[in-house]
Amino acid sequence: MKQRGITDDFLHPVYENLADPFLLPDMEKAIDRIVQAIENGDHILIYGDYDVDGVTASTVMEEALRLAGAKEIDIMLPDRFADGYGMSPKIIQRAKDLGVKLVVTVDCGSSNQAIIDELKTFGVDTVVTDHHEITNELPDAVAVVNPKRQDYQGFRDLAGVGVAFKVAQGLVSRGLIPSGQEKWLLDLVLIGTICDNMPLLNENRILSFYGMKVLAKTRRLGLKELMLKAGVKTLNSDAIGFQIGPRLNAAGRLESAELSLNLLMAKKKSEAAAIAEKLETLNKKRKTEQQLALDEIRARGVSEGPVIIEVGKWNEGILGIVAGKLTEEYHKPSFVLSEVGEGIYKGSGRSFGEFNLALALAACRDYIINGGGHALAAGVKVAGDKLYEFREKMAGYYESLGLKDQERFLTLREDLSIDALDDINLELVDDLALLEPFGGDNEEPVFQLHAFSVAEARLMGAEKQHLSLIVEDGKGQRIKLLSFFAPEEWCKVSVGARLNVWVKLAKNEWNGIESVEGKIVGLNYI
Repeated sequence: MKQRGITDDFLHPVYENLADPFLLPDMEKAIDRIVQAIENGDHILIYGDYDVDGVTASTVMEEALRLAGAKEIDIMLPDRFADGYGMSPKIIQRAKDLGVKLVVTVDCGSSNQAIIDELKTFGVDTVVTDHHEITNELPDAVAVVNPKRQDYQGFRDLAGVGVAFKVAQGLVSRGLIPSGQEKWLLDLVLIGTICDNMPLLNENRILSFYGMKVLAKTRRLGLKELMLKAGVKTLNSDAIGFQIGPRLNAAGRLESAELSLNLLMAKKKSEAAAIAEKLETLNKKRKTEQQLALDEIRARGVSEGPVIIEVGKWNEGILGIVAGKLTEEYHKPSFVLSEVGEGIYKGSGRSFGEFNLALALAACRDYIINGGGHALAAGVKVAGDKLYEFREKMAGYYESLGLKDQERFLTLREDLSIDALDDINLELVDDLALLEPFGGDNEEPVFQLHAFSVAEARLMGAEKQHLSLIVEDGKGQRIKLLSFFAPEEWCKVSVGARLNVWVKLAKNEWNGIESVEGKIVGLNYI
């Protein structure tokens, strides 16, 4: 804690310390228009996005508006394959068909000037709530509530669902939602914030801390069934990031995000169980397709240059994950694009360190059809005859920044290096849990076991792909370490070897006996 500068305020955040929602630009205008719609009995259409943040934000906004007294509310989510990111022109016909007077966007809308203007010609107002980087002029909506606006000096890293929750807070302030009722929305705020890789500091620390408490007693039948199907045993950030999130995301990646939306809003256990089963199947399919794409890219060799740009014929829904894996493996920003129509390529990018993808795509605007997003994750569409120029411009832009030593952002660093296991016990593991949930800028603590000897080593699994070690300090004290799908060089570790091992600590229970284990995240010989 001392190394990280963690204070008691971080360990024990106070809900009431959340910032006044009306500090966000245009929040006053947004709440005024929403209140007017509720008083007039207007039909409201919420427009979201197809990822976890978009789906959770849509659900939070719907529930907040309903709690505030809105009667007629519909939700529209884009189709990843037909519509792409942002407001689809299809919203115009949908709004006309439903007789909508107000559109409220979540997790999108900051760059959809043309559609917002067209809606206005049909007498439909738009309130934008979003958190994406703003690279053009603000749209002429009734309100644009976005912490990335230049005129906002507060906490800028709320997720889309976090911004939606600030609207709920605004409705509480106006007396439309009973104070305290909005807290039941925090389970979804937690999930969307973690799955959108937002830094878990400042307001996000408060939202996610209380979100963990709400998720532990969630009323949502869909989440309960999903966690049951996913085999969630311990509710922590790993469960959210690696079990809950990928299953919710699988719907929008391979079919329709409506599935995940219906799960979160399910009122019957049987309906929730059926959707959870479907998401389980889709997630398995997603893993298979992702692995096939990665195998293909590795087999032919990744593209040269400071930014990896891979092009092929893969499922659009897996491109972001594949880009993330390439960035992780090759330590370069990556774009992965797939042909979606004759001569049109669509894809996702992932970055790290100081290379901002949203700004990079803005610099390449003359060579792309459209694109945008966040600093570390973005989407893009490129015409086939512009692919070469896009590659060249992207590489040139990267070089022009003169970035130094970006590897430092990926280097494994321990929070503490220890020579003996004296203080590694169950009490410590319980204390570390006070730092949960872990995520961006609040990573799970890593300990370096310095100069430990290997007492036992064995490979596990049908293909001997998992590693189990027992290592010993200089006093003869031992701890069990595990690595699932261990790198090949780790699997060659033999008894008697002396190692530095980087681990994250976990609690294990076997035959009613609890012990501390280490999850290996790094290893080298002395």
